Amino acid sequence: MRGRYVVAATVLAFLNAGSVSGFTAPQPFAPHSVVNMGNHRSDDHPRSGCRHLMTATMSNEKKESKKADESRPNPIVVSAEAEALSHSETTIKLTPSFDLFQMLTEEEGGSIPVTRSGNALRDDTILKVGTPDTLEGLQLSDYVGLGGKTKIETLPDPFKMVDKELQPFSDSIKELVSTDQPILSMAAKHFFEKRHGKRFRPTIVQLMAKTVAAATPENLFDDENNAASHHADLPEWAWSGASEIEAEGGMTTSNHQGSEVWRKQGQLGQIVEMIHVASLIHDDVLDEADTRRGGEAVHKLYSNKVAVLAGDYLLARASVLLARLENTAVVQIMATALESLVAGEIMQLKSPPKTLLEMETYLRKSYYKTASLICYACRSTALLGGHAYGSTVATACEEFGFHLGLAYQIQDDILDFTAAANVLGKPALADMDLGLSTAPILYTAQEYSQLRPLVMRRFKEKGDKQTALEYLYKSDTAMDKARSLAQFHAQRAVDALLRLPQSEARDALVRLTHAVITRKK
Repeated sequence: MRGRYVVAATVLAFLNAGSVSGFTAPQPFAPHSVVNMGNHRSDDHPRSGCRHLMTATMSNEKKESKKADESRPNPIVVSAEAEALSHSETTIKLTPSFDLFQMLTEEEGGSIPVTRSGNALRDDTILKVGTPDTLEGLQLSDYVGLGGKTKIETLPDPFKMVDKELQPFSDSIKELVSTDQPILSMAAKHFFEKRHGKRFRPTIVQLMAKTVAAATPENLFDDENNAASHHADLPEWAWSGASEIEAEGGMTTSNHQGSEVWRKQGQLGQIVEMIHVASLIHDDVLDEADTRRGGEAVHKLYSNKVAVLAGDYLLARASVLLARLENTAVVQIMATALESLVAGEIMQLKSPPKTLLEMETYLRKSYYKTASLICYACRSTALLGGHAYGSTVATACEEFGFHLGLAYQIQDDILDFTAAANVLGKPALADMDLGLSTAPILYTAQEYSQLRPLVMRRFKEKGDKQTALEYLYKSDTAMDKARSLAQFHAQRAVDALLRLPQSEARDALVRLTHAVITRKK
């Protein structure tokens, strides 16, 4: 069954390979050039002619990345030889977000990553010149639930803001995954009918779409102090990837809703949910889980074969819809997100025993399995909104998604020990049953060395899980450290958001971030 995950990666890899004509060889930037790239044509702005220029060049960035990769084990999805064959001078290889943004605090050995194409533009004032921001310098610790006195309800409710837009979500997504095969159709629609969950990811995409509409795309090439000249060592594709915006005067908050841009961003939200649900169905088969979202898992309702096929079908449909967004950069980014899910599953199964004790290994796995889909969806939303891959806007979007995704997973892992199964909608202590060690247990192992052998053998011997729990509840610091790590990432997510112009949608995302680490289920 485990090999079935690769079906998804293969589908999107093929899809992406078929889009190579959308990438072009390096061209000099000319102020009045006319560039023809399939259906994308522009002759009114020097940046437009480069938007779909996806050319990778060997640079210091790649050398630094290679050093980083050599310093720790990577999950292997395909061999290095196969990977080399799939790339050429006209394709890109995205840097994983954990090599762009900080994973651990300095006190825990974390460091600020080197500057490269995905994180070069992180100025916190350039998008807000002359515009006041009432949330400037916001600290989550000032709010109720995290040690402060300010009520989070002073910020817009994220779910209410997009509730009307997401109301038809279930019906439309059910139509998108319909098939003539009754059993397959029922299995694929299962989570989109009675057990649709919180619609967390579509809500993020919808709010992010509104947020980036409030930001004017940067003129990366127009003036003497442009970003491209300040970062001449970066590959040219960093300044490309934005979808063409045909709205007169560009995209703004006033003309965004109902526009073609809004429609495509909404469709991206559906694609993200399809990928997420497919991964849940496959996960439950691999983990032999009985329940999901408070109900029976798909493979328990039908069979393992039907569940695997239903997950594969959802991924195939997501691939088709992704291609219809007509942005090859977004296709590659979201294909990489899907590859990350596979990498996370392999990393979970095959990590060497000693690495199971490392907080960095845990966070990287959490990135692959949870945060990658969120952060790549956020950056893709910015690209669909007319912002270049390496722009301040798109960078802030991915950084927000990266930290929010990690905060979400850490809080989930805390709740695995503190919430009852009927509240979670899934079995409590499920991770330990699978031999997995999460933040609370890892911090306990730092305090009690006796626990380390149990972690390394994945709690396989009789009494291991009970012993681990006893040490955890004996510790005075482990759970607090885990909560602090979740809060660190939540604050970094907010810091990234605050680089974007203030809008109701942006402030709603701040409130959503607070909810992520204060939730009880």
